[in-house]
Amino acid sequence: MFGITVDNPELYRWVILPLLIFLARIVDQTLGTLRIIMLSRSMKYLAPIIGFFEVTIWLLAISQIIAHLDNVVCFLAYGGGFAAGNYIGILVEEKLAMGIKLVRVITNKEATLLASYLRDEKYGATIIDAEGNEGPVRVIYIVVKRKHLSKILNCIIRFNPNAFYTIEDVTSVSKGIFPPSKNGHSLSNLRKKSLKTRKGK
Repeated sequence: MFGITVDNPELYRWVILPLLIFLARIVDQTLGTLRIIMLSRSMKYLAPIIGFFEVTIWLLAISQIIAHLDNVVCFLAYGGGFAAGNYIGILVEEKLAMGIKLVRVITNKEATLLASYLRDEKYGATIIDAEGNEGPVRVIYIVVKRKHLSKILNCIIRFNPNAFYTIEDVTSVSKGIFPPSKNGHSLSNLRKKSLKTRKGK
């Protein structure tokens, strides 16, 4: 029973135990949400570690449900913790801002200013001429780290407020152009150094 004993068994049965189950479900479902997101982004080493703690906490919670099948409050706490864990997991993932995004911008205005600004800020921008329903358009492809996504969207609104854009997840990239990180390295430079290290072995 979570290793907790109290003088009042009714207090433990109807308040403390359901609360512990609720908190355990929040933690394990938050980890589960993060694990699924990491699997979708090919983080194959971190996802199993999170999965280990997720299932361990889940087993602890479900064992208490089985041991107290006549306690409806435990069932409600279990379901409530599951729902809250999903929500909190999404919030945590948004704060971590993991992964890389592909932003596709379609605009019928001149896209040179937007592309020039992005390149000045060390973002890679590829422009393609295309044909839309109302005539010629420009398609701009931008691959960015998710933590920089809001900055990119603000740039699009600033230079091309009526542009149509879509955002997609990217599982992996190679030889991309990204702004230098705080340690002064861009993603492409880090990849080059990694390749040189492997060749030197």
